[in-house]
Amino acid sequence: MKNGLKHRWSISHNYLTGITFGKWCKLLMQNRFRVSPAYWHRAAVITLASLSNSVFAAVEALRYGRAVEQVKLTRPPLFVLGHWRSGTTLLHELLAQDEAQFQFPNTYQVVNPYTFLTTENFTTRMFPWLVPETRPMDNMALKFSSPQEDEFAPLLMTLTSLYLGTSFPNRMQHYDRYMTFRDVEPREVGKWKAAFVRFCKKLSLDDARALLIKSPPHTARIRTILEMFPDARFVHIHRDPYRVFQSQRHFFDTAGWYTYLQKPDISAIDEGILQRHETMYDAFYEDLPSVPEGRIVEIRFDALEANPVEELAKVYRQLSLDGFEAFEPKLRAYVDSLAGYKKNSFDGLDAATKAVVAARWARSFEKGNYPK
Repeated sequence: MKNGLKHRWSISHNYLTGITFGKWCKLLMQNRFRVSPAYWHRAAVITLASLSNSVFAAVEALRYGRAVEQVKLTRPPLFVLGHWRSGTTLLHELLAQDEAQFQFPNTYQVVNPYTFLTTENFTTRMFPWLVPETRPMDNMALKFSSPQEDEFAPLLMTLTSLYLGTSFPNRMQHYDRYMTFRDVEPREVGKWKAAFVRFCKKLSLDDARALLIKSPPHTARIRTILEMFPDARFVHIHRDPYRVFQSQRHFFDTAGWYTYLQKPDISAIDEGILQRHETMYDAFYEDLPSVPEGRIVEIRFDALEANPVEELAKVYRQLSLDGFEAFEPKLRAYVDSLAGYKKNSFDGLDAATKAVVAARWARSFEKGNYPK
């Protein structure tokens, strides 16, 4: 990675534009208002957006508050687990084609958790150009209606997410605690769980289908998820660790620059990637025995990429999900539509970096049967 201020003037791809004014002031106070001068314009845009969000949030609470509280989440959700850049997005997109069985949070909803019931229909129809056609870190298509990871919604509602460490890298270590919630006060965990459930209820206000949820940090939160949804099902995807490391590096050198509000320490990024992987899978393997038999399935990214229909059939079969035969024609049509997609291409890792990744992530190489 090259040091500098990439995309310094960009105000797109910033999830904090969905925050309310009160939460934004609290977040700034928590970080002692230390926004780097290079990013003051981003802070100004977020401030203006937060004022509008607060107004619509109040309207939405009056219009829908009681109805949302009365929603019953009766169908077990399906959680897509896996480290960042392991293929979770592809798996999420494929499963989301089963519209008869699943609903999912979309790009607009996760960054507007306070207001989407009120504003989504108008905003997405009138301003589709606000969303770039592809994601900044890869060539995956992006729209307001695209399936999206839910992490941003409870983040904006509670200010408890490791993703805030990308916006405020000076306190990255503080925010990293929120990946597992292991060292977080029960009161904070309770607030996060309440916000997450409320967001799920808003999604389900007029939709009784099962929720399809994808967020890499959930890989480290199985015990917390089961406390909220005892009948939850899980599908975990993994990928060649060398490729994961390279792709995560690429993420911070592309998408990360759209989010910063403080100048990042480029030299610390590799160590952060290594540590978060270790922390994630320490928690994952600690929690794994708590998942009842038949409620979690594991797949490889290379197998999914080579034969997505066969791999999804395995997921449905092992999780006892109904309706695959009816879903299969639509799935095949969607897979055919991806024929022209081009993945990122990376140069090989240098020998020293490969040695570090192989040593630090030895468990992932062994568990996934990947050659070092």
